[in-house]
Amino acid sequence: MNRILDGLRIIEGSAFVAAPLCGMTLAQMGADVIRFDPLRGGLDAHRWPVTEQGRSLYWAGLNKGKRSLAVDTRKPEGRELVRDLICAPGPGNGIFLTNFPARGWMSHEALKQHRDDVILVNLLGNRDGSTAVDYTVNCAVGFPFVTGAPHGAAAVNPVNHVLPAWDAICGVNLALATVAAERHRRLTGQGQEIRLALSDVAIAMAGNLGYIQEVQINHADRRAHGNYLYGSYGCDFETRDGRRIYIVVVTDRMWVELGKATGLDAKFTALEQILEADFHKEGDRFRSSEAITAILKLWCEARTLDEIHQAFDSTGVCWGPYQTFTQLVEEDPRCSTANPMFVELEQPGIGRYLVPGSPLEFGAMPRETPIRAPILGEHTDQILATELGMTGQQIGALRDAGVVGGPIDIH
Repeated sequence: MNRILDGLRIIEGSAFVAAPLCGMTLAQMGADVIRFDPLRGGLDAHRWPVTEQGRSLYWAGLNKGKRSLAVDTRKPEGRELVRDLICAPGPGNGIFLTNFPARGWMSHEALKQHRDDVILVNLLGNRDGSTAVDYTVNCAVGFPFVTGAPHGAAAVNPVNHVLPAWDAICGVNLALATVAAERHRRLTGQGQEIRLALSDVAIAMAGNLGYIQEVQINHADRRAHGNYLYGSYGCDFETRDGRRIYIVVVTDRMWVELGKATGLDAKFTALEQILEADFHKEGDRFRSSEAITAILKLWCEARTLDEIHQAFDSTGVCWGPYQTFTQLVEEDPRCSTANPMFVELEQPGIGRYLVPGSPLEFGAMPRETPIRAPILGEHTDQILATELGMTGQQIGALRDAGVVGGPIDIH
């Protein structure tokens, strides 16, 4: 965490991955992010993965550094409280982030009646407002058909990637949009509504990577290539001790270094002559992937993971071991407090574990200790008192009426 966005306040009403990730990204850069949820928790309150006691690790992971307000927005008084928070005066206020339908009291038009320069950042599934999530978007943009086994098997059994990639990219795009809109407001005094569709992010990336143009220009549909790296060289290998590694060659230097480190450069040169190829060219390496792999396979299978690590250490070879989540946590120093991104924090109701801060490092803003995720409604009284100026009597009346609540241990 750092304080580069200190003074910026975002009110967040969200669920799932992308919008909460946006809020957390901003919070980990010092913004004051206030998340509001129903009194007993919203859609994310019990989302998996969960502990044996049913407490959501998902919630704790995507809400670090935020403050939590438990409020019943089904009641007019609850909606008014959230609206007043969104439209509170001050240069850093007036920003609302949500992936809920931005209509009625949450619409930009309605909020503008209370603050003319309000900024609404709204994530949609599809740009027409219809529902979509990462899996339904991913299956529609072609990637499952080029993931998995080669030679047409993916056409029969498409494979959806388990990483919610479009959610992740959307979350970062939303954070960028929020900061850009706030900068525009400082320069012009104008607020605005920002709309971002999850499906547009996925389709835009397919175009950015040339997949759309490949169909239009080459009249070719991409097929699956297994674990081979399309367009260059990359493949997975098993080691003598039963581990797996991945070797990548995307530059001429990497190719030269691989030959030196393995001692296979003479065999690679002979293979080039047999195939009439030039392995200093990416396309030739890709077209010869299976032949190159046959040579490397024997070399890897004759060595343990540690021996390969020693052979590749301090060289220009690009490679990495396959690791389960357990192996990542137990064996990789990048996933430990040796990495300044991580600290160990106590999360109420869950226990003590590694918590990552922002992966960004700003030279002018030193890292600060990450802040744990809040308990549902943990900051309700504080927010109402300090941000809306309410007295204890007024807050008590709202609690008695069931308009606000918390803190609540959701499990």
